[in-house]
Amino acid sequence: MAIETDVCVVGGGPAGLVHALLLARGGIRVTVLEKHPTFLRDFRGDTVHPSTLTLLDELGLGERAEALPHRKVYDLRAAFADGVYEVASFRGLRMPHPYIMFVPQWDFLEMIADAAADHPTFTLLREREVTGLLCEDGVVRGVVARHGDERVEVRARLTVAADGRHSAVRRELGWQPREYGAPMDVLWFRLPRRETDGSGLDLKVAAGRLMILIDRGDYWQIAYVIPKGGYDAVVARGLPAWRDSVAAITPMFADRIGEVTSWDQIAMLTVRVNRLNTWHAPGVLLIGDAAHAMSPIGGVGINLAVQDAVAAARILLPPLTAGRLRERDLAAVRRRRRLPTAGTQLVQRVLQRGILAPVLGSTEPIPAPFFLKLMRRVPALRRVPARFIGTGLRPEHAPPG
Repeated sequence: MAIETDVCVVGGGPAGLVHALLLARGGIRVTVLEKHPTFLRDFRGDTVHPSTLTLLDELGLGERAEALPHRKVYDLRAAFADGVYEVASFRGLRMPHPYIMFVPQWDFLEMIADAAADHPTFTLLREREVTGLLCEDGVVRGVVARHGDERVEVRARLTVAADGRHSAVRRELGWQPREYGAPMDVLWFRLPRRETDGSGLDLKVAAGRLMILIDRGDYWQIAYVIPKGGYDAVVARGLPAWRDSVAAITPMFADRIGEVTSWDQIAMLTVRVNRLNTWHAPGVLLIGDAAHAMSPIGGVGINLAVQDAVAAARILLPPLTAGRLRERDLAAVRRRRRLPTAGTQLVQRVLQRGILAPVLGSTEPIPAPFFLKLMRRVPALRRVPARFIGTGLRPEHAPPG
């Protein structure tokens, strides 16, 4: 089976589908290859940030997004040994959506795919796993994919890899990102939420332990942060000991943590922070996690990936439409997104070294750091982390449709 298209997008995640929607909206033939049969998978990154919500408004999708099952969070709090501190308040952002919206990612992706399908130049092919690249004279001309036992060739003027931190396209190119390291991994699990629990987004800090509680309406989505490579040690201590540690950090969970009866109910995320020096080669461009894996600090990974997708579409639409795409156009995408990517990772790495590593290595109760105490005295300072988390260092806007 052979397919001809203008742009082949590998990966049906937020970056891939948003990029494809913007290209199709501009009249470019775009084919998305998604290796799974549906979007219904246990995603952990379900945050939609203020800048992404503004983008949806620009695309005429604001009402559709509002109709999705969701939970809005206006504040981020952190509990230390000496009290509870407000880390960020999105209420003060001068934006149409001063909050983070938590949406099941499969619903978000189906919405974007449905909107893209309104354009006749868009095609989504599910259950197509990329196994190789089509190259001629040193130029990538598309990809080879597998659909069951069938070999599929997708020939394209441009291949955009948005297939995540384990990118098949990056592997086929033989590229290795620079690793910056991270002091932690994350165990994700769910617990029922009671009406008396309170709401919002909370960080619980204890000696050697840290948990993030995300209010998802009828359940809590919980991140239990452990030292890097510490999963085997946690398992070796046994599930009862782990359940006791959860209840010790958050006593309100003592009456329900027993519902976690197997390690199969806990998903382990290996945290990586890395970045490619080069995002492009003749005929191919990498965006999102394929180009840079982010720390979960701030939950900004999806936001960065979507902004990559928007910037790439805005920069590449004119040369694609004119039929004169050049490598310098691909290089312009990386130049545009290099500062916000590197700057965000720098902040994450500083917080990892300055706060997370000491917390995870401590055996004593942890007081709040100085900057949180300062923000308690000067509430206006809470807008700084809110701006960083909510909009990023360089928010992008949709190209004219």
